[in-house]
Amino acid sequence: MSSVFDRLVGQEAVVVGLRAAADAAREVVASGGTVADLAGSSMTHAWLFTGPPGSGRSVAARALAAALQCDDPGEPGCGRCRACTTVLAGTHADVRSIAPDGLSIAVKQMREVVADASRRPSVGHWQIVLIEDADRLTEQAGNALLKMVEEPPAQTIVLLCAPTVDPEDISVTLKSRCRHVPLVTPSAPAIAAVLEKDGIDAERAAWAAGVSGGHVGRAKRLATDPEAQKQRKQALGLARAATSEGVYGVVEQLLRDAESAAKELNADLNERETEDLKTALGAGGVGRGTAGVMRGSAGQLKDLEKRQKARGTRAVRDALDRALIDLAALFRDALVQGTGAQVILMHPDEAEQTRRLAGFARPEGLLRCVESVLECREAIDLNVKPVVALDAMAAGVSSALRDHRR
Repeated sequence: MSSVFDRLVGQEAVVVGLRAAADAAREVVASGGTVADLAGSSMTHAWLFTGPPGSGRSVAARALAAALQCDDPGEPGCGRCRACTTVLAGTHADVRSIAPDGLSIAVKQMREVVADASRRPSVGHWQIVLIEDADRLTEQAGNALLKMVEEPPAQTIVLLCAPTVDPEDISVTLKSRCRHVPLVTPSAPAIAAVLEKDGIDAERAAWAAGVSGGHVGRAKRLATDPEAQKQRKQALGLARAATSEGVYGVVEQLLRDAESAAKELNADLNERETEDLKTALGAGGVGRGTAGVMRGSAGQLKDLEKRQKARGTRAVRDALDRALIDLAALFRDALVQGTGAQVILMHPDEAEQTRRLAGFARPEGLLRCVESVLECREAIDLNVKPVVALDAMAAGVSSALRDHRR
């Protein structure tokens, strides 16, 4: 890797702007300046990266963080020095990364981060706060962050990532204090080229890139993980089942698989966290008072269990969301084929199935299927129980296909 910015796929214009920002920050550091001296330059103290899933929001933010901390006297963001490698690995002492374990980022966590970020850097050029899912900040957490953005400490940079600048994702006030960097969905050829660099053969890379919906990380999983391929196939099978009586069984299996995958994903981490906390609280000790310490730790263990449960819930919802996106894209492919639109299919390997769907139902029925899937995504995001939302979606899709048969 010649630069940390090489990690960004299909974002050439963004890379140009981030390089200029890193150069401007380097000049301020060299002159002994602070955040106040960034005014009027290509660099600023608060950034907001937005874009669709897989576009590289957090990758762009972390690349900028690495370039700002880079020790190479030449071009910032060399990707080889200790500063760059530790930022990319998430271990740099002056870069704090925040991502919600559960459904949101709480005010307590944000206040702790703000307090730490207000100190002088210990080993780097700046204190950097990187929030990967700023759309999950609670209102109180957002207000705590806003105060720091409005009155920034002398050497603190804030990097936020969110899907959009919609007020439901990020507050208007917070957005107005940040420099907005919109990212675009990478093209399939650009994603395929990245996969080939990682040693994936050209044919598999092209297939994974073509069905990933422009999501680089998803493309890598589909190209290398048989379980991810199985889950995708199962989600797409729901469209076929919707033309028969078996749709509810497919929906139930989809939910069971998502719960199983989430449990497997978090099992080792949960066990390690629990054992570490018990050890920190004195478990296994033989000294006087050890038993009393453990009896008094029930509250902390309960808090940990609550966080772990929230993380599991988030993992289930994320798995379901990926499946629903795939399903909506399949109905969309059938819709465009049914109307004769000359556009690229999102599931080119399922062209035969989408042709059959287009022949089975009229366009208005297929459009209603897309709407039912998207309504299900929204319902789950609003904390409707997944089983209820999925059953409602199954009923909606079946009804749409039945009522609008050709």
